[in-house]
Amino acid sequence: MSITIGIFIANLLNYFSSKIEAGWGWRLSLGGAVVPGLIILLGSIWLSDTPNSLLERNKLDEAKDLLKSIRGIDNVDEEFNDLVNASEAAKLVEDTWKNILRRKYRPQLTFAVLIPFFQQFTGMNVFVFYAPVLFKSMGFGDNASLMSALITSIVNAVATLVSIFTVDKFGRRKLFLEGGVQMFVCQLVMTIAIATKFGTSGNPGELSMWFSILVVVAMCVYIAGFAWSWGPLGWLVPSEIFPLEIRSAAQCITVVVNMLCTFAIAQVFTFMLCHLKFGLFIFFAAFVVVMSIFIYKYLPETKGVPIEEMTIVWKNHPYWSKFVDDDDPHFEMAKKGGHV
Repeated sequence: MSITIGIFIANLLNYFSSKIEAGWGWRLSLGGAVVPGLIILLGSIWLSDTPNSLLERNKLDEAKDLLKSIRGIDNVDEEFNDLVNASEAAKLVEDTWKNILRRKYRPQLTFAVLIPFFQQFTGMNVFVFYAPVLFKSMGFGDNASLMSALITSIVNAVATLVSIFTVDKFGRRKLFLEGGVQMFVCQLVMTIAIATKFGTSGNPGELSMWFSILVVVAMCVYIAGFAWSWGPLGWLVPSEIFPLEIRSAAQCITVVVNMLCTFAIAQVFTFMLCHLKFGLFIFFAAFVVVMSIFIYKYLPETKGVPIEEMTIVWKNHPYWSKFVDDDDPHFEMAKKGGHV
């Protein structure tokens, strides 16, 4: 949510700074990036611990008190004992990087790589980074392109808020799949509209009002589909499936893959736009189809499942079950706790 609000504020600042006639508005936009950096720096001073981090430092009483505060109830013994057992198992692991390559962690490793990869290849960052350039290339004026980028960033923030209130009601899989269908349809609409108007010459002539409205609406609906599915869930789901003994390595992989893909797309976007033109949307639409099929076939529902019990979910999955052994410590722990 904070990221989408930041994108909105950045676009808002870009829009109003572009109206400064002296021509130094870009300095204001660039310098404004200092503010969120300072907020993160100062906010980290008051950043709270988690029950797991306290357990890793053998602060059992503080961990239990914090868990009670988070849950809002006093009876957290069962969950606390699961956390303690998982923490003890994690301490036995000597090398998390070597451990994550073991066969039994194949599901986690697969999602650590593919979820951030697919998240970036929805094409969303193209619109976040280059929305003004993209709109200007489609014939919008300078101010109109900045205004369109501002509108899409508002949609992004509002749709992310929708995800916060619906993710635990509808589940992760449904939002992933619904968002995929929504993005695919909108990319087809934008492809047809731009191909019809631009062709391969790249010269749209005078843009009619209906075309401008169609493109902006289609892009807004596309961004909404991303913002309540792949946007937040691309970070939420990995955090729910990594057990403590590989969590640090798995989270590192997720972030690195995300950043590398973000960098790659940022570098090649303008080249792709010039050469593919409307084919750019077909390129990302194809990835949306692939990632939606992947989620449908391989991602189990993680709604309401504690990390300590994810082994049971993998064991019951028609594909991932072959990677989980019956003598796995996590599986044995769940059986003893009556969760199987």
